[in-house]
Amino acid sequence: MSAQGLERQTRHYLSNNVPQIQEHGGHFEIEDVNEETGEVTVAIGGACSGCGIAPMTMKAIRRRLADELDGVSEVTVRRAGGPRAAVMPDKTSEMEEMEEYTDYSPPF
Repeated sequence: MSAQGLERQTRHYLSNNVPQIQEHGGHFEIEDVNEETGEVTVAIGGACSGCGIAPMTMKAIRRRLADELDGVSEVTVRRAGGPRAAVMPDKTSEMEEMEEYTDYSPPF
């Protein structure tokens, strides 16, 4: 598969299976695709940069892209940077200790 084909598949998957990113004011960028190794790098930004549960979303994207797309062997997800990126503290560890989040899995 070509890098363009793998990039298109990745973009399609994220648009259709992770609509919460756009619905909540965030966005994603596919920064790099290596067709030979199957490595994909995705950055999430916009409102995701300031979201305390972005690490949970990033973890889900890493796992699900590799599991669901043929040709993807490794996924790197990072927060998009920039001078105006307001990154909130990571709330993942706090949430993992809260009873209501015991079985939390992002809805995508």
